[in-house]
Amino acid sequence: MINLDWGKLPFGYQKTDYNVRSYFRNGEWGKLEISSSEYISIHMAATALHYGQEAFEGMKAYKGLDGRIRLFRWMENARRMQSSAHGIMMQEPPVELFEEAIFKVIQLNKRFVPPHGTGAALYLRPLLFGSGPKVGVKPADEYCFMVFVTPVGPYFKEGFSPVSIQIARDYDRTAPKGTGQYKVGGNYAASLRAGERAFKEGFASVLFIDSKEKKYIDEAGPANFFGIKGNKYITPLSETILPSITNKSLMELAADMGMEVERRPVSVEELAEFEEVGACGTAAVISPIKRIVDRDTGREFSYCKDGKAGPVSTKLYKRLTGIQYGDEEDKFNWISFVE
Repeated sequence: MINLDWGKLPFGYQKTDYNVRSYFRNGEWGKLEISSSEYISIHMAATALHYGQEAFEGMKAYKGLDGRIRLFRWMENARRMQSSAHGIMMQEPPVELFEEAIFKVIQLNKRFVPPHGTGAALYLRPLLFGSGPKVGVKPADEYCFMVFVTPVGPYFKEGFSPVSIQIARDYDRTAPKGTGQYKVGGNYAASLRAGERAFKEGFASVLFIDSKEKKYIDEAGPANFFGIKGNKYITPLSETILPSITNKSLMELAADMGMEVERRPVSVEELAEFEEVGACGTAAVISPIKRIVDRDTGREFSYCKDGKAGPVSTKLYKRLTGIQYGDEEDKFNWISFVE
């Protein structure tokens, strides 16, 4: 038995039984290995440590009322990891290896999948990094691909309740022609200082602005941004924004609900025209936003006047989580079952 309060889990690390690993050496990927150790032995000259050859994914497995374990759109994560690997010249894990790894690690840790109705899920972290040694600035010859899991609760302690975020103009998350569209650790390292400052000043996250013109919305901390205007679902489009699988799913749901979907540059000035705004991603699903404060100018944009998430955000959230937990029909064929 596991002594965990499933309904009060934070979004943090909790040791589980096993993780899985595969190594790319001598021009080929090795067989999947199972380990109970939380540690990896790595060469001190590994490119991951010196030149940032590292990428990761975030996924969740859900337990339905029927007791079956569901995995959400894993193929999209496999393809995005390949894109990230290609972007920083790492060896791409084959989709077949990715599939074997994520299904195996869930099966090995079934007892850590939170019960249905707790609002919690089993979080999967596929990780790829350059393990081979290089002193010159070159890609590695060897790579490690691994997946570990941990049960988690909501990313923001507020859960599906409106939060406040802060516009930060004096920090850039990434740059045009850089790595913003890839899920690599350097993007997150660049966001840490602005995020910690915002938290200390009473905000849940940061809204980054494009680094070139300082005019257009980039990402909402570790998540994509969206806004609702009339019957339109609007989300920023830029070469610096990570293609969120959650956002992609929300766009498909919005279109299915008869809404017009727009992916385009969204200026800060347009924030005044939205009826609802939110951040979306695997960790938070949707985090509705009640106010956005520009740290430089003091200008404030307010939403959720009654203190609750807007009707469109609420409907989208319920539909998406309903599909993930098996409470709603999966008409899009997004769910795979882990037996």
